[in-house]
Amino acid sequence: MTAVIKADNLAKTYGDVQAVKGVSLSVEKGALFGLLGPNGSGKTTMIRMLTGQTRPTSGSASVLGIDVTQDPVGIRARVGIIPEQETPPSFLTAMEYLKFVAAVRQIPEIGKKADWWFDFLDFADKKDVLCKDLSRGTRQKLMFTQAFIHEPELALIDEPLINFDPIMQDLVKDYLAKYVKNGRTIFISTHILEVAEEICSEFAILHKGTLLHTGPVADLKARGEHLPAFFLSLVGKGRHV
Repeated sequence: MTAVIKADNLAKTYGDVQAVKGVSLSVEKGALFGLLGPNGSGKTTMIRMLTGQTRPTSGSASVLGIDVTQDPVGIRARVGIIPEQETPPSFLTAMEYLKFVAAVRQIPEIGKKADWWFDFLDFADKKDVLCKDLSRGTRQKLMFTQAFIHEPELALIDEPLINFDPIMQDLVKDYLAKYVKNGRTIFISTHILEVAEEICSEFAILHKGTLLHTGPVADLKARGEHLPAFFLSLVGKGRHV
């Protein structure tokens, strides 16, 4: 198998705070990998380092074979990214924002692609509305669209279902599952354990910046364990880390 994400002793320090403490992990092509942890565990910092938005304090990492410190722009050009806080430009309409994304990513025929996404995520009536006037759920739909409209081989998503109602959550979960079946890879960070157990093939548990466990979800199921209980048992033991 081919590793599309590889981190080796990756760490990030902000002043006296160690946000991520020497994390090593590998994500294989075709995985739906979940990075799990409580709020403040370092998940968002990990995604920011892997996408070249934050420079590691120490250690190394590569994404799609690209060093995160040597070519962060090259990484962002090839992957899809959804940040935890959806932030489409307030002064553009939804359609104008997607046209901007298309220009940056050199996507041809953006009109047809955009219309498909507007219909798929059920917000076609908002395409000409300024982003500042969109609801949080609709902004999340727009950010989801911009991450996948160029059909990236890898997408990194911080809290993928945040702000989505139950119907949209089911639609998105199904989309993600089908996406990896086509040979692409998805890396999500979340604290919603039931979602991770349902859709992830691999997972890692991060707590206070320390990696407590990594492995296949299938291994837990084979032992008759459920991810939420397993997570809580590890985080409970590691709460003083």
